[in-house]
Amino acid sequence: MRRREFIAGLAGSVACPIATRAQQQALPLIGVLVAGGWTPLLKAAFARGLAETGYVEGRDVGTEQHIVMDDARLRELAADLVRRRVAVIVILGSTPAALAAKAATATIPIVFGVGVDPVQTGLVASLNQPGGNVTGFTEVNTEVWSKRLGLLRELAPAAARYGALDYPGNPLSEVVTREARAAAEAIGLPIETLSVTDDAEVEAAFSELAKRRIDALVVSPGAFFYARRTKIIQLAANHAVPAAYWLREFPEAGGLMSYGSSLAEMNRQVGIYTGRILRGAKPADLPVARATKFELVVNAKTAKALGLTIRPQVFAIADEVIE
Repeated sequence: MRRREFIAGLAGSVACPIATRAQQQALPLIGVLVAGGWTPLLKAAFARGLAETGYVEGRDVGTEQHIVMDDARLRELAADLVRRRVAVIVILGSTPAALAAKAATATIPIVFGVGVDPVQTGLVASLNQPGGNVTGFTEVNTEVWSKRLGLLRELAPAAARYGALDYPGNPLSEVVTREARAAAEAIGLPIETLSVTDDAEVEAAFSELAKRRIDALVVSPGAFFYARRTKIIQLAANHAVPAAYWLREFPEAGGLMSYGSSLAEMNRQVGIYTGRILRGAKPADLPVARATKFELVVNAKTAKALGLTIRPQVFAIADEVIE
């Protein structure tokens, strides 16, 4: 910085420190609970959504962020946001976090972005008329499960038996397992659930695959598996198991494939709803938005290492093929 510019900036800061602090204190605060991690790409998408309603972080609003890696702390973190008197609580990627926030307050607006049916899990009364202080964005999960399994079968056509890796510590484990089974039955695939609760059991589950004659694996969504994605991807490679995931971060890190709604679009939509609520809209009047954009990401290098051929029809529909 040039000396002249520095002096001018210093003079300005000395001239109006009280006004600046007063402006900062007046900003409404958005409380954010994010499952796994909030990458710069996802932060930018949320900021774009806010900007579409006229809000810029740091100028018009502030944020208080909590990154959720362990569901055991959800109630504590949600209660902390309530104590801070945030204007809106934003939940990204975690239905358990949304349920914890709902349990913590019936007055502060809550905007979620989740993958599981919010009616079935008790977040809202209905998609069109959510009621109460909660609304947000969801993907159509059963259809996504069917598509994910179908795409895995396209990539690994020799697989005859499938496994679903599940974490029972997730309050939605039962719902996710039921949806996986329903999706497998819909396309005629036998599927078996392998439940794990810690790192040792994750390793044991992969060793169990061969014993149970499981040829391919689908990993259930959730912060537990997201936090262990590097380990899971390595175990899948070590045991030569084709595996499908729900987020692009998995194939980007070496996993075979992912299919799910676009997290960037989810973050943008949640940002739009957050801005609308800051402008006075009530969550009860905002229908839950449903995902219309889904993405397939395939790692060609991993497919080759597993001896799999990416068929032309998969190449044609893939949003990205990582070479």
